[in-house]
Amino acid sequence: MASFIQYSMRSPVARQVTSQLSFRARALPISAARHSFVRNYSAHGAEETFEEYNSRFEKEFDNAYDPFEVQRILSNCFSYDHVPSPTVITKALEAARRVNDFATAVRVFEAIKLKVPAKHLYEAYLDELKDIREQLGIPLKEELFPESK
Repeated sequence: MASFIQYSMRSPVARQVTSQLSFRARALPISAARHSFVRNYSAHGAEETFEEYNSRFEKEFDNAYDPFEVQRILSNCFSYDHVPSPTVITKALEAARRVNDFATAVRVFEAIKLKVPAKHLYEAYLDELKDIREQLGIPLKEELFPESK
């Protein structure tokens, strides 16, 4: 049983059309790749020094205008492999209180506690930031919710 294509090619019109068409195989030129298919997710150029990191985040916290912006900057700040310096934390606390985001101000200390590798380093941060905590009225989570023993 002949297929439809075989049957349709028997007609005189189909033979005339196929004879006029050129079915030659030809090689297409291969052009050089115009786009790199390598994804450089973290290719930001030169490495940033700790001082540049501090100054960049201090400026960002100074320019934060709403709670979402403060939280976004904090997320970016804590996403690095090191703990932010006390000056950056001070600017973050001031920004959180400026936009009236008390919960974020308290959670900054929770983030520090999770980020530092040892308990004595967390206590050093608390000692360093004691004055700003008292000035802005920011308690620690441990003070707000003491564990019942």
